[in-house]
Amino acid sequence: MPKKVTIIGAGPGGYVAAARAAQLGAEVTVIEEGHVGGTCLNWGCIPSKVLIHTAELLERFHKADQWGISLEGEARLDLQNLMARKRQVIEIQREGILKLFKHHRIRYLSGRGTINGSNVTSVTTEDHETMEVPWDRLILATGSQPLALESLPYDHERILDSSDALSPNEIPESLLIVGGGVIGCEFAFVYSSLGSRVTVVEALSRILPLPSVDPDMSKVIQREMKKRKIAFLADRVAEKIEPAEDQIRVTIGAFSPGSEQKAKTMEKAVTIDVDKVLVCVGRRPKTTHLGFEETGIKLDPRGWVQVNDQMETSVPHIYAIGDMLGPSRPMLAHMASAEGLIAAENAMGERRTISYDVVPGVVFTSPEVADVGMTEIQAMEAGYSVRSETVLFRNLGKAQIMGHIAGQAKIIWDEASGKVLGVHMVGPNASDLIAEGALAIRKGLTIKDLAETIHAHPTLAEVMAEAAHKALGTPIHG
Repeated sequence: MPKKVTIIGAGPGGYVAAARAAQLGAEVTVIEEGHVGGTCLNWGCIPSKVLIHTAELLERFHKADQWGISLEGEARLDLQNLMARKRQVIEIQREGILKLFKHHRIRYLSGRGTINGSNVTSVTTEDHETMEVPWDRLILATGSQPLALESLPYDHERILDSSDALSPNEIPESLLIVGGGVIGCEFAFVYSSLGSRVTVVEALSRILPLPSVDPDMSKVIQREMKKRKIAFLADRVAEKIEPAEDQIRVTIGAFSPGSEQKAKTMEKAVTIDVDKVLVCVGRRPKTTHLGFEETGIKLDPRGWVQVNDQMETSVPHIYAIGDMLGPSRPMLAHMASAEGLIAAENAMGERRTISYDVVPGVVFTSPEVADVGMTEIQAMEAGYSVRSETVLFRNLGKAQIMGHIAGQAKIIWDEASGKVLGVHMVGPNASDLIAEGALAIRKGLTIKDLAETIHAHPTLAEVMAEAAHKALGTPIHG
């Protein structure tokens, strides 16, 4: 008898786990309360990139004369058509996942799954019908949802979450974004390009204050924000909101002064009147309906699911993957997929473990930010003899051709061994270029290996070769 593997959640973790378990001979059932594809496809990665692509095209049209193109009239946003295209892209991707299920003979059930006793999951459909699904192994992949602030409660009209921002009825004249992390920064560039006057408020001392993002990359993004007239307020928090005629008045106060001088300049709160507020302050797990009380699955104090390095929870034969594991692990779609493969294989009897040492991260701002491996600070703390070199994208012929010269690439390596420890980029197509850095770190390659690898010309990938040559003291283009 084949093992029965049930998966709750059909996002990038769940559907990949389903496909892998089916490949290994399991009888697989996938349960999904919403649409297949999860947050990534329906309210995250894919729809946001549709908006980002359109925003970038609009920017290029506005600067068409720089490429020798003369346009009659003005390029304008057609919001209705943009939303139609977004829906079309999502629908095509959904159909692809359903075809994948069909190809692998995976049973798909639309409804809410709840763990009901030992080795049984109850499924409640939209018609309020209930069925029971027995399993030998269970993989949980229900993801996360936007976190709300008590001071800024969502009304989904004036105070928005990230899902609202992906389906606008109009582009507001002014927009305050609370949170300068990945989601907040991506929306800042999108809405600025689409015509909004954008202000970003961040509680910490820099934009993109993630441990994985090199501070130098944050500085470049902050500089690009200024060029686009995107205002940002660091060390600040949105304290309260109140009506202000036909706008919203937001009171912004100090969060972490850090010094007496800074405290002096920030002791008074400021107010800003805007049309809409977009809150991007984090995520919370979607686990309330799963029946954890009866299973004994261990959670951390904030409600995130705890697993071991084989993706197994505290309850044998129940695995968990993706965003529901929380921010102690990378909350990324591609990470969920990798965890899904590990969970599925272990559910089928293997003993694979997962490592988080080499996970590329990308921020789809303009220019893009990408990183993999350690920052300089992390490498020093790990005891390496750290060296780093930086190359500007403006040195590349391809960047000049494209008219996208802002940004830089930094390589961090161990002086003793020459091994690459980290790669950090902000620049055109950084999301694609970071793969070379990930491979280099994964395979233990050295700076010399990268320098001796022939890169095609003219390409943006030459930035890696140039950085490696510069690290060896033999820069070609300075």
